[in-house]
Amino acid sequence: MAIACKQNNEDNHAHNPDGSHVGEEIPRVDYTIWTDQTELFVEFPVLIVGQPSKFAAHFTVMDKHQPVREGSVTVSLIKGDKGIRATAESPSSPGIFSPIIQPKESGIHQLVFDLSTPQYTDKIMIKDLMVYANMEEANNAIDDAGEDGSISFLKEQAWKIEFQTASVMNGEIYDVIKTSGVWQPAQGSVKTMVATANGTVNFATTNLTEGTEVKQGQLLMNVSSQGLASNNLSAEIAKAKANYDQATSEYNRKKELYESKIIPKSEFEKVESNYAIAKSQYQSLASGVSGGSKQIRAPFDGFIRSVNVANGDYAEQGTVLISVATEQSKVLKSQIAPTYGLTMQNIKNVWYQTEIGNWKSILDSEGEILSISKDVERDSPLISVYAKVNDAINLPDGSLTQVQIAMGNGEQGTLVPESALMEDYGNYSVMVQLSGESFERRPISIGKRNGKNVEVLKGLQVGDVVVTTGAYQVKMASMSGSTPAHGHEH
Repeated sequence: MAIACKQNNEDNHAHNPDGSHVGEEIPRVDYTIWTDQTELFVEFPVLIVGQPSKFAAHFTVMDKHQPVREGSVTVSLIKGDKGIRATAESPSSPGIFSPIIQPKESGIHQLVFDLSTPQYTDKIMIKDLMVYANMEEANNAIDDAGEDGSISFLKEQAWKIEFQTASVMNGEIYDVIKTSGVWQPAQGSVKTMVATANGTVNFATTNLTEGTEVKQGQLLMNVSSQGLASNNLSAEIAKAKANYDQATSEYNRKKELYESKIIPKSEFEKVESNYAIAKSQYQSLASGVSGGSKQIRAPFDGFIRSVNVANGDYAEQGTVLISVATEQSKVLKSQIAPTYGLTMQNIKNVWYQTEIGNWKSILDSEGEILSISKDVERDSPLISVYAKVNDAINLPDGSLTQVQIAMGNGEQGTLVPESALMEDYGNYSVMVQLSGESFERRPISIGKRNGKNVEVLKGLQVGDVVVTTGAYQVKMASMSGSTPAHGHEH
């Protein structure tokens, strides 16, 4: 969309060859266009045949709202099947590219920006752009927009702070039950390891304490039976190896006799069974053994949940040594009143918080509702809802979190991220981005809250762009009483 036009006409008697007055400033226009990946805010003198027009094209990566620091931009001015193009091989300053186009023909054109960066490419188009035959025609067609009361907040300012925008969307709004939840370990997220042989426990690292992060396969401790008169692991392995070798020899010999039909099948099956047992016993004893010690290794990436023995303790076979847990999967237990009548069918979603103000959905990580209890608990007349969350929850088991449970059938509504809301004594407003550097504080009426999104009843339309991070900095800019100078060349 075209946002503003500026011009400064002076009544000079001298004329340029194109009919404009000497010293007359060419009117400027600007456009702001958003794609899924990029925001383009471009300013340039209105396009006139034969007049070079230098662009100040501001490219912002939508993710984290950072300027494009590397890459090239090719701008093409196209009419029908003919056109001209110019390329800026690198930004003139971070985020700003300055290609120059000199139109050759008047009329309606398309202006296409091809952005190429080391990370991605994008194509942005401005349709129905007029190229004027001369300055007089341009001045007659373009009026001075003047001051519109909007808030000026430059791209150079936004790029230096934590700043983010999002489009107002249309989506489903649900009735929600607001409650709290408790984090519990998910099945399979905790692995308890026991001693598989008698021996002395030797820690493999000095900082083997609760909460220590570990990697899959990392050596945690050894269980050594060296020096023991009985149940010596090395001796037991040697004995098992001898039995296994003997059983292997007997198995191979009997197999040849059986295949030659010299011995009956029953005799061969007995030898085969003895061979399988001897093999299993030897492999079980020898597995995880190094230097005569049983090695205890982390089964997956995670952290130490508990250490049940001390370095140097003697542990008998079957003794619990250590447990390892992962934060990648947890169970969220919520409790609500049975009067809501929740069933597995009418629960549509569950939102939770990992930190204050940061709502997440179980559907984001392919989680699911596991079950709903059938009976109330004795000490609390509530039913429990269990949900599996496949997300990294960096909170201890037993921690509380805010929960919203979506129920029933959703209705279509206008949605805005909750982080965009600014509240003043119960009244809500948002900062709407009118163009790349122009903003407006707009009061809104809100409805239901669904996790990180809020229903907007009045004040916004689908497609509006609002500030979700940095809105208060824009507000402060409106109170400063002055407009900061541009950090780029016009």
